[in-house]
Amino acid sequence: MNEKFFDLKTEKQDRMINASLKIFAKNGYQYASTDEIVKEASISKGLLFHYFGSKLGLYVFLADYAVRYMKMEIMNALDEKEKDYFVILKTVETARMATLKKFPFMQMFLYAMEQEADTEARKATKEQRANLKTLYQEMMKKADYSGFRTVAEPERIEKLIEMTLKSLMKENMRGGTFKRGEYHIEALKYIEMLGALVKK
Repeated sequence: MNEKFFDLKTEKQDRMINASLKIFAKNGYQYASTDEIVKEASISKGLLFHYFGSKLGLYVFLADYAVRYMKMEIMNALDEKEKDYFVILKTVETARMATLKKFPFMQMFLYAMEQEADTEARKATKEQRANLKTLYQEMMKKADYSGFRTVAEPERIEKLIEMTLKSLMKENMRGGTFKRGEYHIEALKYIEMLGALVKK
């Protein structure tokens, strides 16, 4: 992590992080512009490069920061004794919403990072993507699938939910702002609906 950056006032840190998350999430690594980032953050380009050295340095910092922050929020929210798959999912989604109150584009950035096509960016964030995958595995390792209908394959259910939530998030980010409340209500409704469909 970049210790020098954390010497800045929290408000300025958050402004720089949020601007960077937004531009990278919306455009991907290759097409994200540092000019757009500094304009969004209301800082100079010199300041950005002083702390991160390069666009890639900034991207790797964001990847590391976002994975660590999201992991902390989610793991703190989970009940170690809970085994109901859909209760766990709703808890995770609520934890994500708490995170997005401060960093509206963090989850979209993480989605984009997983799908990033740029070779340099993928190579530089290999560790962070592996850590994110481990986080998802840790989230669901105690989930009990025994109450699912025979035809409900857990892997396909997980993929269906992931695709649904990603689509909902994109839908609620149109126009450059994130409608967090609307997304959260819809996300929980979809989780509940799928739960009702696949449980015996």
